[in-house]
Amino acid sequence: MAAWINHTQSLLDFELAPGARIGLDTEFMRTDSFAPKLALIQIEAAGKVALIDPLADIELSSLATCLGAADTLSIMHSASEDLDALAPILPAGLGTLFDTQIAAAFCSLGAGMGYQKLVLELCGVELPKGETRSDWLRRPLSESQLDYASQDVVHLPVLHAELSARLDQRGYGAWHAEDCARMLERARQREPDPQPQTAYRGAADWTREQQALLRRVLIWRETTARRIDKPRPWILDDPRILSLSAEPPADANELMERCRGLRALRGAQRAELLEVLQRPFGDSELDFDPIPAAADAEERRTIRAMKDFVTTRAAELDLPDGLLCSRRHLETLYTTRRWPAALEGWRKPLLHDALVAKLPDA
Repeated sequence: MAAWINHTQSLLDFELAPGARIGLDTEFMRTDSFAPKLALIQIEAAGKVALIDPLADIELSSLATCLGAADTLSIMHSASEDLDALAPILPAGLGTLFDTQIAAAFCSLGAGMGYQKLVLELCGVELPKGETRSDWLRRPLSESQLDYASQDVVHLPVLHAELSARLDQRGYGAWHAEDCARMLERARQREPDPQPQTAYRGAADWTREQQALLRRVLIWRETTARRIDKPRPWILDDPRILSLSAEPPADANELMERCRGLRALRGAQRAELLEVLQRPFGDSELDFDPIPAAADAEERRTIRAMKDFVTTRAAELDLPDGLLCSRRHLETLYTTRRWPAALEGWRKPLLHDALVAKLPDA
């Protein structure tokens, strides 16, 4: 039976200490906010399972101290969104992470493998699926929810032991640890993309000033969504961002008319947005990455050749293509001629020279 913990003393009695090996998962909701709302923390330690209620009047500093210690190993599956949910109580992040989904990819079990499928594969246990889209903010939780939440951590020690052995056998333990550390570092920084306009390739033929305005509005939306904790499209959806950037409104009345129906764009935000749309550009604002044009025949041919090399190299290593290098990173390398940060570390000596040599101006 899992222990339900909604009091500080009950958490202290669970006797978590730095240096432990912890199975960790969360349940969260993200329907009307920018940040996920942490609804439940599940932990497994030394054969015991606890379900911790962060909505209760409970002091979580002892849990944060344990999880944040460098010698505490947190075992999680597909941890990135859980790390976002845990950010309010773990501002410095976890100490050490073992992600079982990443490990499964390194062990040639498949890229992006779900927890239920991995548990069935390695533990022979078929897990329930009924609470996948449950309301985790309601109280009390149902028996079905409690069982589902417990199952999300109870099998993690077995997965860790089996996957660790396979990683060691294949010689990929250090690579896996590096990828997990990189995930933790991304979660700690949580910095918005400084060049968000590059994803809007339909605006590649816009003038430099229009692209600069698009970038400015996208950055404003991101900053505002984080500040008022509302989903980005509630503040400004993509079609209206493109429309306003291409043809800015003449005044506040036109802006209000063109932004009707946006649930989080209130008077204060509209005033900010109007200033963002009408403010003259400083010189530094015109120094940005231009939006890459739609792929032409040369780019498609080059990307295909680069992708073929990645596929061949991944086959030699018995790893999924996407784990070694995604197409998105190849496109970034082609359009910017800069080596992507995501391909640093163990990937760089495997890929760099061959991929750079395929670029047209290499």
